[in-house]
Amino acid sequence: LALGGLAWKAAVRYAIHQQWLAGSQPSFSHGSVVELKIPRRRKRCWLVGSYHPSQQNTFTGRLTEEMFDAVFVRAHKLLALQNKSNH
Repeated sequence: LALGGLAWKAAVRYAIHQQWLAGSQPSFSHGSVVELKIPRRRKRCWLVGSYHPSQQNTFTGRLTEEMFDAVFVRAHKLLALQNKSNH
């Protein structure tokens, strides 16, 4: 889970460097999801993006509690999908 655009960019750069992600850099937005292709890893992996829960984002309404909760629900569903596909 990348909290903010800076964390997203750093994680994407690292994933590209590790060759876990091919092609152009995926753009960041709240709720963005990118699957990472990690060799020799049987389980699927994803990078999930969220606006940073800073006062600037929460006080202005750019990030609401519901939006933040939804990112964790999405991540939970991806993990459940990962576990289901490996049984």
